Amino acid sequence: MTSLIGGLVCCISFLALEVQATYRLHGGYHPRQHQADSPIVPRQTFQQGFQQQQPFQSVQQGQQQPFQSVQQPAQLSQNQRTIDLGETHCKSRPLDLVFIIDSSRSVRPQEFEKVKIFLADMVDTLEIGADATRVAVVNYASTVKIEFLLKTHFDKPGLKAALARIESLAAGTMTGLAIKTAMEETFTEGSGARLTNKNIAKVAIIVTDGRPQDTVEEVAAAARAAGIEIYAVGVDRADMKSLRLMASLPLDEHVFYVETYGVIEKLTSKFRETLCGVDACALGHDCDHICVNNNNNNSYACKCREGYTLNADKKTCSQDANEMSGNELSEDACMCEAQIAFQMKMQSTIKQLTNKLDDLSRKVTRFGGRR
Repeated sequence: MTSLIGGLVCCISFLALEVQATYRLHGGYHPRQHQADSPIVPRQTFQQGFQQQQPFQSVQQGQQQPFQSVQQPAQLSQNQRTIDLGETHCKSRPLDLVFIIDSSRSVRPQEFEKVKIFLADMVDTLEIGADATRVAVVNYASTVKIEFLLKTHFDKPGLKAALARIESLAAGTMTGLAIKTAMEETFTEGSGARLTNKNIAKVAIIVTDGRPQDTVEEVAAAARAAGIEIYAVGVDRADMKSLRLMASLPLDEHVFYVETYGVIEKLTSKFRETLCGVDACALGHDCDHICVNNNNNNSYACKCREGYTLNADKKTCSQDANEMSGNELSEDACMCEAQIAFQMKMQSTIKQLTNKLDDLSRKVTRFGGRR
């Protein structure tokens, strides 16, 4: 009798070792391994990096000016160099973006070429496409010319080629008329602007080196009231008062100044930071299944895979009742084949153990009957 029980214990031990080996082979059961579509990076990492990369601001001695200024390259300090956003999870958010560029007589031909290089560099930092950022250009002097609309170019090569073909207009500086034209003729659905309910930001970037020859305050206010965010870039002799009247609030984030067209490219990295949408999912999230970025406010929302419902906490997911009924094995969507195989192996092992115990019970009964 003792040898019979010992043999049974030995058999059970071998079965247990086999089940354990199967469990280890398939990596165990980790139901949250597949919970997110994007890697999780601690929020603290981003915040610390962002604090170390403060935007460059320089105000001349004795002045308190609500704008940001870029100096000549030789004068830039270590903290005023180009900001590298490569590690800050910058995500290009979709925009309806209109450049309003001054090409009056005061802008020399070589300086106007610098402006076009700046625009091309800006385009390189953006994701261009029908469902991404759309770009239009309004060129002005004493007259206004729409170079192309938001619906014209949906690829970077074609867009940059169109920028390279723009020519200066010379003569006066009708900045107010240019803003009015942009508002009424480019930021419209017929010209390629997207509807307000699609939550696509409307942005205008004005580049000028002079004083407007018409009024800008009222028309700029009307544009802002229509939902257009205005950035004003002043070069050299630009009238700072006019820039502040045109720009959106806060002024220290929407008014920029460069001493010459030769350093205007330095603003590219600043605008990249300003127009950047943070990849909130990549910064870390609490979603049970899928994290979805909200591009317009740098936040995220959680979604569930098919067959699951988002719970009231808006983070966790519960399996639908009709998906659970009739299943002897809970073949959860996040369980891989190895995990299902482990469940089946466990059931098989339990069944074998039960049969062994039944056999042992019969033998014990027969043994007792003989006595």
